[in-house]
Amino acid sequence: MDPSQQSTMSKSSKSKKIPALIAIVAAVALSTALLIPAESKPPADFYTYETDVRYPIELDLPAMPEQQASSSNDNELQWKTHTIASGESMAIVFQKVGLSARTLHFLVNSDEGTQSLVKLRPGVKLQFGLDDEGKLQQLRQRKSSTDTFIVDRIDDTTFASRTESRNIDTQLNFAQAEITSSFWNAGIAAGLTPNQIMEIATLFGWDIDFALDIRAGDSFRVMFEERWSEGEYMGRGNILAAQFTNLGDTFTAIRAANGDYYDQEGRAMKKAFLRAPLDFRRVSSNFNPRRLHPVTGQVRPHRGTDYVAPVGTPIWAAGNGVVSESGYNKYNGNYVFIRHSATYMTKYLHLKKRMVRAGDRVRQGDTIGTLGATGRVTGAHLHYEFLVNGVHKNPRTVELPKSESLEGEEHTVFLRHAQNQLAQLGHFNELLAGNLMLIDGLTVAN
Repeated sequence: MDPSQQSTMSKSSKSKKIPALIAIVAAVALSTALLIPAESKPPADFYTYETDVRYPIELDLPAMPEQQASSSNDNELQWKTHTIASGESMAIVFQKVGLSARTLHFLVNSDEGTQSLVKLRPGVKLQFGLDDEGKLQQLRQRKSSTDTFIVDRIDDTTFASRTESRNIDTQLNFAQAEITSSFWNAGIAAGLTPNQIMEIATLFGWDIDFALDIRAGDSFRVMFEERWSEGEYMGRGNILAAQFTNLGDTFTAIRAANGDYYDQEGRAMKKAFLRAPLDFRRVSSNFNPRRLHPVTGQVRPHRGTDYVAPVGTPIWAAGNGVVSESGYNKYNGNYVFIRHSATYMTKYLHLKKRMVRAGDRVRQGDTIGTLGATGRVTGAHLHYEFLVNGVHKNPRTVELPKSESLEGEEHTVFLRHAQNQLAQLGHFNELLAGNLMLIDGLTVAN
């Protein structure tokens, strides 16, 4: 073939391929365009919705398993509560609740736990969960604030017992007050319970005579635990730290890991003698070495302290010791003398009743008698004397034997602990002083 003819054919072939390529590209573009959905037109009311307004959306969703089973067996049961009275047996209890002796037989013989139900003391409260047919399905007994004893029916003749325990969360709380009339009134006004007030008096009772030495202007602050379970208040816990300012002196008590209380230097709060041998009450006369005797009218030394309280008030041994005398005469009435060592002796006069005999060994806080008006007196009171080497001393101010201190590593650990507790105590005090609230760990102005 002629070269000129080959060139003409080649040009003709190229000219035919270009339109074909354009057609292919156009077809691909068209098919791609068909795959892209056309923009849909919004409904007529699309733009009628307002911002910041909630509009309900109806969803047809299947119920979740938890929702389907939301009605628990407990809610389907009918509950009856019975408190065991004196002389009632479980057979009588079951009869009163409407249950058969046969059910009781199967229940108490199911396991070791159910057998304990045979011997229940008066006052125990039982809850019986019955189904629609009156058949016992569950029995409950509250054992404590956190534990509940539960018996579940397994089948017609078998039951099984278990104990359900609730978790306890501990939170901190704080109270403080300045005394204007009495420590008791100040404690109640500050939101403390009677038990907490007495516990504070016990903590500082080796340093402060709460019957005689409390004055207007004294103050206290205390940090303590509160116990909660699943949002339910379960009561007060331990006092963790407390300070009491009396007559210008401030005393501190901090709870250690061993459960005992020490001052900020690690010295034990508990000492050899109590400052007052009874619950704090009003006092007829203070220590006065030249006192006008109420009966004879003569000026005579009154080498002791008189505590006025209701007749029958328990009188405590001020410290550990041995009863050296327990008797009666027309001057002292019923009296008890306690020898604590070769150095210390305490005397308790005008008792209504003596509850110890000579030779008895007593411990601090033991009741040795009750307050009365026996002997030469004008009214019911306790006359209390404190002798050191045979010499009368004012029990309110006499220097008592030193308390024991923590030692070694235990002492070092406690000092760090005490520092942290006092810092928290001070922080709470600042919050109240600044009229602030503590919310979720944040300090917020009130």
